[in-house]
Amino acid sequence: MQQPAVVAQQFGNTASAYLTSTVHAQGADLVALREIAAALPKRPVVLDLGCGAGHASFAVAPVAESVTAYDLSPQMLEVVADAALARGHANLGTQQGNVTSLPYPDGIFCMVITRFSAHHWQDVPAALREIRRVLKPKGIVVIIDITAPETPLHDTTLQAVELLRDGSHVRDYRPSEWTRMLNEAGFHSERLNDWKLEMKFDEWTERMRTPAERVTAIRSLLRNAPEETRQYFAMQADDSFSIDSTMFQARKA
Repeated sequence: MQQPAVVAQQFGNTASAYLTSTVHAQGADLVALREIAAALPKRPVVLDLGCGAGHASFAVAPVAESVTAYDLSPQMLEVVADAALARGHANLGTQQGNVTSLPYPDGIFCMVITRFSAHHWQDVPAALREIRRVLKPKGIVVIIDITAPETPLHDTTLQAVELLRDGSHVRDYRPSEWTRMLNEAGFHSERLNDWKLEMKFDEWTERMRTPAERVTAIRSLLRNAPEETRQYFAMQADDSFSIDSTMFQARKA
């Protein structure tokens, strides 16, 4: 099965769980995202890539002219449309598609956002080129995602447990990789913030409906990781752990 189909299937099956997930529905990053949108010279036309259950879209909708929630999964988009209606976001619409081939003309969005999605993208550099294409001159992109440690040992552990949990996982990029990719795509980038995100093990695996044999493999990998890796991820007795998240802002050069 091709990667986009895997992503659509994985998240179509779990769409409702992501709407109510505390990890996704809450966070100071959502407040910061709204503040960035509100500080633009005029109400922005916003594109939310890999919108998932729509939390980033909902955060900026009150201060935006319009928001397009864009995702591979039709089921996710149904969840977003229903929730937007319930929340009174009449300026929010949805569009199904792949981030590497956006169905929009050049230069129509003031702001592109993506939150906890890019680690599923098969070709991030191609997506960044598309983002730059659809942005207006001096338009901005805000990227919020799980980021990998710069230390290879910890990085390898993170990628392994992510892939075991979710077959649609591609890569949690290191902050240095994000900076390089943004610069190479023609953006002036800035790393705004870093924070730790606690993953409650049972919730984390149940949300993705990870098969039992893979849950067992993840527990074994975490419990047998080197001590310095266990300390880095603040691994707990119940196998819960903490991972890095980062917010980047970049302006079209």
